[in-house]
Amino acid sequence: MTDPVLQTQSAVRPRWKPADWLGLAVLFAFLVVGLSWSKWAPYWDRAWGLNETSVWDGDSLLASAGETVSFAGAWNFTLTYFDAVWNALVVALLVAAAIDALVRRDWLVRLMNRPSPIRQSVVGASLSMPSMMCTCCAAPVTAGLRRSGVSTGAALAYWIGNPLLNPAVLIFLALVLPWQYVTTRAIVGVLVAVGATALIGRWFGGRTKEIPEEPTEQPAVAELPGRFLRSLARFTLVLVPEHLAMVFLMGLLSPWFAGIHGLEGRIGALAIVIAAVVGMLLVIPTGGEIPIITALLAVGASVGTTGALLVALPALSIPSMVMVGKAFGWRATVATATAVVLGGILAGLLLLMLT
Repeated sequence: MTDPVLQTQSAVRPRWKPADWLGLAVLFAFLVVGLSWSKWAPYWDRAWGLNETSVWDGDSLLASAGETVSFAGAWNFTLTYFDAVWNALVVALLVAAAIDALVRRDWLVRLMNRPSPIRQSVVGASLSMPSMMCTCCAAPVTAGLRRSGVSTGAALAYWIGNPLLNPAVLIFLALVLPWQYVTTRAIVGVLVAVGATALIGRWFGGRTKEIPEEPTEQPAVAELPGRFLRSLARFTLVLVPEHLAMVFLMGLLSPWFAGIHGLEGRIGALAIVIAAVVGMLLVIPTGGEIPIITALLAVGASVGTTGALLVALPALSIPSMVMVGKAFGWRATVATATAVVLGGILAGLLLLMLT
């Protein structure tokens, strides 16, 4: 069923009050200051370093879990992961709360809910590129967008576009790996983040909450801090424990991933499918697929297997799906996971053709 674009707006839009402008200013402040601190400045420095060395500095996150399944390894994996993403997660929670509590919903809906599913996904994917978050850090913002009435397709495109269309990671790939990898990531990333999300939004979007025809009462400036803190507490108390538990679970499962490079010799091309499925389930920080791929190539993994991981590893994870499952509904969430697996398989096959 098509996820409809909202058409029922009042003939005369309500005037913007000081609280509306202040809420929007707070959101942009969180975005600019927060992303400069957590993303833009660190990635600028890393890009310059990679330009000089062409070598990724840092080990694979999966190595932190150890070689055998253990609670100690899972806890070390969890600590290592959160050490890599905590600042981006803080920014994501602040932005999600600002969208939910401070920003006028009619403005946000007019911005993202365009007349066709493909245009909605284009807008969502375009807005995702400056934020450069991993799939888990993008999840709170995505949930906030859905709570505000943004369509399924646009919100999905924002969620998936963050890791797949991240311009910093595309630059990192170009500096560290052969050109075929960044080309494959860009092509398949657009197909999944725009094409697949538009189809999923059309088929499984359901109904988006409509903005009433009569303008609703806007909050006063004095009410904004309380609204924001309540929203921030709700996102933090619900999403962070879910995230922590699921990342710990991924730490338990990560040691099983170590032998994936030997699958090609035993099962051939089916290894690409398995890599796509396993990669879709695992959790990594932004750019975490790069040291994993380089390590696998060093021990003889095939180009097809690493191509599948190039898309499936960053795009989704079990923790991120748990965080947004309620916001999208499980049919749309499972459909998105299926699209990512298919995208991973396509990336593996495309990379084989290009090399």
